[in-house]
Amino acid sequence: MIMAGTYVVTGSASGMGRAIVTRLQSEGKRVITVDLHDADVVADLSTVQGRTEASRKVLVLSGGLLEGAVMAAGLGPRPGKEFVRLIAQVNYFGVVELLNAWHDALAAGKAKVVVIGSNSTTATPLVPRTAVRAFLHGDARTAIGAVRIFGKAAPSMIYAASKIAVTRWVRRSATAARWVDEGIRMNVLAPGAIMTPLLEKQLSTPEERRNIEAFPLPVRHYGTAEGIAAWVTMMLSHEADFMCGSVVFVDGGSDAYLRPDAWPKQVPGIQLLGYMRKMKAWGERGKLR
Repeated sequence: MIMAGTYVVTGSASGMGRAIVTRLQSEGKRVITVDLHDADVVADLSTVQGRTEASRKVLVLSGGLLEGAVMAAGLGPRPGKEFVRLIAQVNYFGVVELLNAWHDALAAGKAKVVVIGSNSTTATPLVPRTAVRAFLHGDARTAIGAVRIFGKAAPSMIYAASKIAVTRWVRRSATAARWVDEGIRMNVLAPGAIMTPLLEKQLSTPEERRNIEAFPLPVRHYGTAEGIAAWVTMMLSHEADFMCGSVVFVDGGSDAYLRPDAWPKQVPGIQLLGYMRKMKAWGERGKLR
């Protein structure tokens, strides 16, 4: 039996994911949860097998119809070489592979998709472009290799690279005919420092606490998972029908403080020809509905 009003949330067992599930359920939504534990679908998104199983089981539980998806599963930078691979697999492939697998179900529900990004995409210097490009080409090995030169900072670099890449994937895909013409709306919510169990753990370590507290935070307090959940539910609503490929920063002003003049930015003159070609292609394809 196909059921309407079904949403899927990855990373549902804790932090922002858990708050999002609670908010959706309070609004009467049916939510399929995905996580390593305490979820409807228990799966390890750091492995191909785990992602395949998660994709299949969600399609079975949803009856092939999803009205919304929230990709909140993700790993933050943690000390240790072993986390570099895990971060790469979960943060990028754990989003892209699942959304591609769920495409038809999302199209059937004219779904909204919210991918949880990060303000690290604009606040982390020296992120290797090679790593970002490798992610977008589906090449995890090259992405991981590109950050090894950073030593202890490699987890932070692969984290930022994975979030940049997944944000660019959403931006590129959101306006592509395969997604937008099917009624699917994809956007990114980019949080800053949100008080979650992960942040609490980081703050309990003196060195990590110093680094976190040294980062500019103009509003002078951390965000809450409940606040992020409120933003997500708005982005899943009919009021967000006109949002497509947007990146919304909810980070206490950090991005604005570090890059006040970086955005809005006009199309560079050197890209004008490509811009005009896109406009022409749109004129040939696009019709107002």
